[in-house]
Amino acid sequence: MHLFLLLMVTSLLCLGLQFEPLASLTNWQRFSILDGQWWRILSGNFTHTNFAHLGMNLAGLWVIAFIFKPTYKALLALLVLTSLSIGGLNFFTEMNGYVGLSGVLHGLFAYFALQESLTGRKSSWLLVIGVVAKVLWEMTIGASASTSELINARVAVEAHLFGMLSGLVCAVISVVIQSQRRQQSQTQE
Repeated sequence: MHLFLLLMVTSLLCLGLQFEPLASLTNWQRFSILDGQWWRILSGNFTHTNFAHLGMNLAGLWVIAFIFKPTYKALLALLVLTSLSIGGLNFFTEMNGYVGLSGVLHGLFAYFALQESLTGRKSSWLLVIGVVAKVLWEMTIGASASTSELINARVAVEAHLFGMLSGLVCAVISVVIQSQRRQQSQTQE
């Protein structure tokens, strides 16, 4: 129930941020952030170029939640952490503007796939390999031209990379922490 509520709130937030003046006040803009509008580091991930872009990303969010069935706390933490990571790491690119949830989606997918892999579900390694291969393809060959046309913007492949890397790092940290907790609880028994 909590997961469904989080997905609904996130979807409605993204929908609400499609409309002016909110869209202009929340998209990731390098110079606005440097002028003190820090919220854009987080909020830029929840705004979109158009309704096709929004629909595609929200469908991805719901599919990821359906496939991996995360707890709402894990999903909320990852939404915030990957959004902040992408928003911060975008400063290391030449981008001046950015919108979209797709980088976060790459992070969520990478996180849950790697976490499953590291905790014994061997078939999930195929998912990890798949997301890494997709991002490497985009970084070397480029994103799909049809996707660019659909969203009416350049696909920010850097955000996909930053999201994926954030998800992978968070998964490793999470598995290490869980392992340490198990070891501590076993030694206390």
